Amino acid sequence: MPEAALADRTYNNCRRSFAELRPRVYQDGDSVSLQFQIGEIQSEMLASDPNFLVLSYTRTMVAFTLFHPAPRRIAIIGLGGGSIPKWCYHQLPVTHITVIEISAMVISLREHFCIPADDDRFRVICGDGADYVAGTEDSPEVLLVDGFDIHGQPAQLCSQEFYEDCYRTLAPDGVLVVNLCNSGFQEQSVYRIRRIFDDRVRIVIPEGGENRLIFAVKGKSLPIEDEHADELLKKFRADSVLAPSLIQS
Repeated sequence: MPEAALADRTYNNCRRSFAELRPRVYQDGDSVSLQFQIGEIQSEMLASDPNFLVLSYTRTMVAFTLFHPAPRRIAIIGLGGGSIPKWCYHQLPVTHITVIEISAMVISLREHFCIPADDDRFRVICGDGADYVAGTEDSPEVLLVDGFDIHGQPAQLCSQEFYEDCYRTLAPDGVLVVNLCNSGFQEQSVYRIRRIFDDRVRIVIPEGGENRLIFAVKGKSLPIEDEHADELLKKFRADSVLAPSLIQS
């Protein structure tokens, strides 16, 4: 079998195997989490406050409002427990939100995490995020990439072609936010995004964990520097009219 065909077959098998992997919901007191392997939290929610952003990296990712306080369209790759989609739905009441999730089993758990039902401005699509950006004509002002499998960032969400498609599909003044976590693709991904976005890129490091958040803009300058999340969130608080309880460190 030719090398390219073998690579495609391996890639498709990996996508299929993850899509068929059964996620679990765990509750410990007020905390409700989504896990594929015991102890490895993919998403976390407070039962007493379902819209609160528990994980530090999620509070940092929504700082896209520094660029677009009220975007018309947002696309989010990766649903998980729906922390960021829920936040966007409740805090940005006129924004149209499309979420792309490869696992039908993850989507089937949406009620456990109080994720809104589909309506005229919110929809969850079962599909591959790479296929979505390759074919969509939505032109979102904000594109959030937070898609992972049990091994970390999938190869199809780190490729040169994927980031080129992200750039193409974004609105002329759009912003791309990518969560890179514990992945061998981190440095290569940063290099590719810098090149495609003409170095209009900033790296933000949330508290704890191994996440690196990449903010890349299309057609405008960045109002942030490479910095830790606490500095970015100070600017977010100063510029935001959103409830402080949702963005606290």
